[in-house]
Amino acid sequence: MKKVIFLACLCCTLFSCENVEKKAGEKLQAAREAFEQGDYSQAKILIDSIKILYPKAFETRREGIGLMQQVELKEQEKTLAYLDSLLQKKREELEAIKGKFILEKDAEYQKTGNYLHPSQVIEKNLHRSFLRFQVNEDGVMSMTSIYCGANNIHHSGVKVIAPDGSFAETPTSRDSYETANLGEKIEKADYKIGEDGNVIGFLYLNRDKNIRVNYLGERPYSTTMTATDRQAVSGIYELAQILSSITQIKKEMEEANLKIEFVRRKMQEKEQAQQG
Repeated sequence: MKKVIFLACLCCTLFSCENVEKKAGEKLQAAREAFEQGDYSQAKILIDSIKILYPKAFETRREGIGLMQQVELKEQEKTLAYLDSLLQKKREELEAIKGKFILEKDAEYQKTGNYLHPSQVIEKNLHRSFLRFQVNEDGVMSMTSIYCGANNIHHSGVKVIAPDGSFAETPTSRDSYETANLGEKIEKADYKIGEDGNVIGFLYLNRDKNIRVNYLGERPYSTTMTATDRQAVSGIYELAQILSSITQIKKEMEEANLKIEFVRRKMQEKEQAQQG
C-alpha cells in the first residue's frame, strides 16, 4: 500500500514538474517572439515573469538567461545606433555656428579650450566694466563680471535687473581676484552655470531687453549691458547647449559600449562553460 502511494506521489510530482516546465516554456516562446519582433521591453518582462511564476522551472529559466543576454545586447546596440545618429546631427549643428565664435586654446597648456564671442575678446574691451561670457569645449558655460575703475569696489557678485523689475542675483563668487594697471583698478569674478544663481539663464530669456547690472561689493556700482553684450550671452548660451549635448551623448555612448562589452563577455563565458 505504501509503495502504491509513493508511486502515485512520484507520478504527481513528475507530472507537476512537466506541467511547470511546459507553462514556463510557453512564456519563454512568447519572449522569443517579442524579441524577434524587436519588442525588447516586452521580451524582458516575459523572461522576468518566468522566474516569478515558475521558480522551479530550472531548465527554462537557464534558457531565459541566455535569451535575456541577447535582448540586452540588441537593446544596447539599438541605443548605440540612435546615439550615433544623434551625435552626427549635433556635430552638424556645431559646424554650422562655431565659425561665429573664437576658440581660445593653448595646445601646450590647455586640454580644453574656450569659445568666446568675437566682441568680447579682452583686447577689444580694455578699461570697460562688463559681463563676459564663455563656454568650454565640453559645453560648460561661465560668466565673468569685470570691473575697471579709479577705485576698488571689492565686488564678489552681481545682480541683473530687467525693465519690469524682475531680477537674478549670483551667490558670492568662488573665484575672484583684483589687480591694478597704471593706476586703474581691475576686478574679476567668475561664475559657472549652475553656480550663478540662474543669472545666465535670466539674461538669455531677457536678451532683447535693456538690462541693468549692479555690482555687489563694498561700494555701489552699476552699468547697463550693451546690445553687443546681450548678443554675446545669447550666442554663447546656444553654443553651450549644443556642446553640452555632444558631451552627454558621448558619455551615454561610452556607457552603452561598456554594457555591450559586459554582455558579450558573459555570453562567451556561458558558451565556454557549456562546451567544457
